Amino acid sequence: MKQQNIPYKIYLTEDQMPKKWYNLRADMKNKPAPLLNPATHEPMSFDDLRPVFCDELIRQELDDTTAYFDIPDDILSFYKMYRPSPLIRAYCLEEKLKTPAKIYYKFEGNNTSGSHKLNSAIAQAYYAKHQGLRGVTTETGAGQWGTALAMACAYLGLDCKVFMVKGSYEQKPFRREVMRTYGASVTPSPSEETQVGRDLLARFPGTTGSLGCAISEAVEAAASRDGYRYVLGSVLNQVMLHQSIIGLEAKTAMDLYGVKPDVIIGCAGGGSNLGGLIAPFMGQQLRGEAQYRFIAVEPASCPSLTRGVFAYDFCDTGMVCPLAKMYTLGAGFIPSPNHAGGLRYHGMSPTLSQLRADGLLEARSVIQTDVFEAAEQFARVEGILPAPESSHAIKAAMDEAIRCRETGEEETILFGLTGTGYFDMVAYEKFHNHQMSDYIPTDEELQKSFDQLPRI
Repeated sequence: MKQQNIPYKIYLTEDQMPKKWYNLRADMKNKPAPLLNPATHEPMSFDDLRPVFCDELIRQELDDTTAYFDIPDDILSFYKMYRPSPLIRAYCLEEKLKTPAKIYYKFEGNNTSGSHKLNSAIAQAYYAKHQGLRGVTTETGAGQWGTALAMACAYLGLDCKVFMVKGSYEQKPFRREVMRTYGASVTPSPSEETQVGRDLLARFPGTTGSLGCAISEAVEAAASRDGYRYVLGSVLNQVMLHQSIIGLEAKTAMDLYGVKPDVIIGCAGGGSNLGGLIAPFMGQQLRGEAQYRFIAVEPASCPSLTRGVFAYDFCDTGMVCPLAKMYTLGAGFIPSPNHAGGLRYHGMSPTLSQLRADGLLEARSVIQTDVFEAAEQFARVEGILPAPESSHAIKAAMDEAIRCRETGEEETILFGLTGTGYFDMVAYEKFHNHQMSDYIPTDEELQKSFDQLPRI
């Protein structure tokens, strides 16, 4: 069907909202490799994971055959506060770029947490509450996940303990204060509060930290407190499941107007946003119903998909979490302190990693000054100040649109705008003052990290 009469913003009605999450793994011929016990190297069982995760989340994590999971009514009610999120036609950006391409973006910034992270935060908090737990612990990098979880826990009356990557804790004090406003306690990581934190500080004095460090601290903190479990904002299958609502809404909205994207683009750190956006479209492709191009965009300073190795690795720097087979830079990899654009995890979702290994997912890396330049151009014509993470996808979408201008192809591009950048003004300030630099790790630096990978 030809695109016509497409409004600037497409909103679904309440009745059109998805009532189920979609499990992409059910349609994958090559399933993601299982999580392994770090001590025995045997696949993790339900009982192995119980000390760390909530029971229902473990069931979701281990299930790679059930295609759809009902969204509980209480979560659907919460979603109605900010969902459905709009699918927006970027008419102004198209005109600015003078491209024949049609550009759409799914905007996930219309909630207090400012990002897509709330989709999974409320689900994980809900299952913790229904298990009778007192609270949860977690890590956060740029702060979107910690903010979302703090909001969800406040809504449900749960305690929330957040370990925030030290570099972000210092760069983004207002994000920290939003978390505290919602009642969460926020600790810069690595810290003196856990044994793994103390060990890391001893090994790397003055380190600005990493998501891997913060994960280790959050897991230790949960394990040492009765009635607590650890929850996480990306990477694992349970999170990808909850984030599928992004792609399900986007596909429903596009189908209503007869729009089929040719290229689907998302930023990629741990993979939850990208995985959620592409899920129903990738499912179609896996079932032989349609063809798309899928592009993951990551920072050149933390290039797991483009320069990492596909191998089993620890999910955390402290090496206490399960081993996951993923594209990884090594659990000990710490991004350069000048890295301001988020997406700083050392590995990638096992599901997305398998899709990448199977040739179903393209990957590209971009330097951060180019990312912020694209973000500024987007803000000036589309009226939204984008998060640096999302701006990686914006950069790639603009590049694809320019390619269409040069070739004359009238392709349709869909990308995910995962959140807003109003708490990232220190980074924008550095960009505007020409104080932002680009850093790309050398092959020698990465090899040192690869040499520390576990031998499986």
